[in-house]
Amino acid sequence: MTKSELISCLAARYPQLVVKDAELAVKMILDTMATSLSKGQRIEIRGFGSFDLNYRPPRIGRNPKSGEKVRVAEKYVPHFKAGKEMRERVDYKN
Repeated sequence: MTKSELISCLAARYPQLVVKDAELAVKMILDTMATSLSKGQRIEIRGFGSFDLNYRPPRIGRNPKSGEKVRVAEKYVPHFKAGKEMRERVDYKN
């Protein structure tokens, strides 16, 4: 599901919510989550999952085109871990 599909679903599911309001709500939630992660904070949404940062140390990589060795700097990458309820809902048996 894309961001625009999420906005359309919200507007369709809640008729009192105008598309512009749904768009603003989704944008504000995503912006707040990105800001929190950039500050190094953990985000936990009960029943859904948690977002955290994983540290990746510096390493030597390879340029796939030339095969030349390249230094890759250290970095933090976002990591999502699904909550128990989400895992159970996704792993249902038909």
